[in-house]
Amino acid sequence: TWVRDWFQKADKNKDGRMNFKEVQRLLKMMNVDMNEDHALRLFQDADKSESGTLEGEEFVLFYKALTQREEVLSLFQEFSEDGKKLTLLELVDFLRQEQLEDEGTEELAMELIDKYEPSETARARHVLSADGFLMYLCSPEGSIFNPQHRALWQDMSQPLCHYFISSSHNTYLIEDQLRGHSSIEGYIRALKRGCRCLEVDCWDGPNGEPMVYHGHTFTSKIPFREVVSTLGKYAFKTSDYPVILSLENHCSMEQQEVLAQQLKDILGEQLLTATIDGHVPTQLPSPEVGTEHSCTGISVLPESLGGCWWVVLPSGGTQCGSALQKDKETLAQALSDCVIYCKNVPFHGFQEARSHSRPSEISSLSEAKARKLIRDEGNEFVRHNAWQLTRIYPSGMRTDSSNYSPQEMWNVGCQIVALNFQTAGTEMDLCDGLFSQNGCCGYVLKPSFMRDKETLFNPTDPSRGSCPFLQVISGQQLPKVANSKEGAIIDPLVRVEIYGVPADQAHQETKYIENNGFNPRWDETLQFQLHVPELALIRFVVEDYDKTSRNDFVGQFTLAFANIKPGEWLLASGLGGPGHDSFYTVAYFTTHIHICLYTHIHL
Repeated sequence: TWVRDWFQKADKNKDGRMNFKEVQRLLKMMNVDMNEDHALRLFQDADKSESGTLEGEEFVLFYKALTQREEVLSLFQEFSEDGKKLTLLELVDFLRQEQLEDEGTEELAMELIDKYEPSETARARHVLSADGFLMYLCSPEGSIFNPQHRALWQDMSQPLCHYFISSSHNTYLIEDQLRGHSSIEGYIRALKRGCRCLEVDCWDGPNGEPMVYHGHTFTSKIPFREVVSTLGKYAFKTSDYPVILSLENHCSMEQQEVLAQQLKDILGEQLLTATIDGHVPTQLPSPEVGTEHSCTGISVLPESLGGCWWVVLPSGGTQCGSALQKDKETLAQALSDCVIYCKNVPFHGFQEARSHSRPSEISSLSEAKARKLIRDEGNEFVRHNAWQLTRIYPSGMRTDSSNYSPQEMWNVGCQIVALNFQTAGTEMDLCDGLFSQNGCCGYVLKPSFMRDKETLFNPTDPSRGSCPFLQVISGQQLPKVANSKEGAIIDPLVRVEIYGVPADQAHQETKYIENNGFNPRWDETLQFQLHVPELALIRFVVEDYDKTSRNDFVGQFTLAFANIKPGEWLLASGLGGPGHDSFYTVAYFTTHIHICLYTHIHL
């Protein structure tokens, strides 16, 4: 369908036909650069009417000839006795030998034929044509991302501290931290991406209405009431699991009462207002707290004010103070009553936390403080995060809303690693990659060795290892670089990046293919050594090579190494383009900007 759309777009006089020069211009529009003589031969072969022009269906034939995937066809013919079809048994052989499927293989082969074979006759004979084979490779079943891990597949009954939680920083901002625009759109976007911990900075506003904005800056303001209404509408559209509101409270006592009342009035039963069993919590509940108790589980986490931490007692009496206001109560009882789990406490060291803190409490650390702890007490940090939540937030110097690397924080088991969701880049690619699994619910279960309070694991000194290798074979229909010169064709290369514990950090790249963004072929094998594959993320990046300046970004795709489907000849999912707001997946041929990689995986 999109081929016909391109044809109609290029058909300026709307006569339903194109001559060779018009087709050449269309190929340029579609990022195709090829030998003119070869193109002319294909053109003449497709011109069945011998009119010197191609009509709609003739152009489709021309395009099919142009896009013949030799690397896929050769694989197909390797398993096909007659080179024209795969019988049921031949498809079973492929699934077992190349895809390493070992259970229910015949049933799977039948399902694939029924689902992806376009010919009714072939389906009736239980055979798969070359077209059906390619459609299968482009499907979720053929994706490098294990389709079973796309759905909710992890144990969700463990304490909250046993999960990585998708978390945002200054969620209301959609630009920088100094003059940026505050908008409820920031909350909508984050929630649609599966974010489960949202930050709300609350300040006194006019007419007794609290406002949300970045204090002491020139950012715009939005009413707290609008933020809570937006949360009530969008919180559970992507995920049914609990949302934690990180309230940075700068309000007067009077407007704190308003905060509490608006939370209760707008969220109603969605707001968690009591512990699960009615007693002082001895451990954190699981993410299923909402589904188990007929509430969707929005918890409220108050933050610090002016470097002072609020300590909220579960029994209801509030004993809190400020270095500046020692003689007066500074947290309204009504707001205190909204805080059930995730009570902020100051961090004075791991030994102090183990002796005096409760599992239901949480400490917030700056990225610099977290890095020092990782460097000096890595194993203790992992043990701490096995029983209590830790929140990490960006440095105050990041006024441009840039992000730190979340990977180093995940390496020690930090659960709430808050990022500026509005800022595209490698850091958010890693976040999206980690949380794209498990139904995009915003919760990912940590590896078992990070859930043990007595674990010996230290990310700076891993002891295990494996050596997977990956063959980057080919790509298809890579888009032109934004703002490139008219008629420019990209010179694509693929860089494979590994993020994980320090010993696993690595990257390798293929050669670049000159002037071919349409169907480049690399056929290169890259090998990596992984000590802790359970924590590793793999990021595929396509760039336009430039020998005189920095390469231009074309697209990327990131996934957890644990989500790679064991086997071979897997078709990698699509790469997120500039802005990373959308990911074009090879399973859906609905866009002309369609980026894919063939990979040959050995684990």
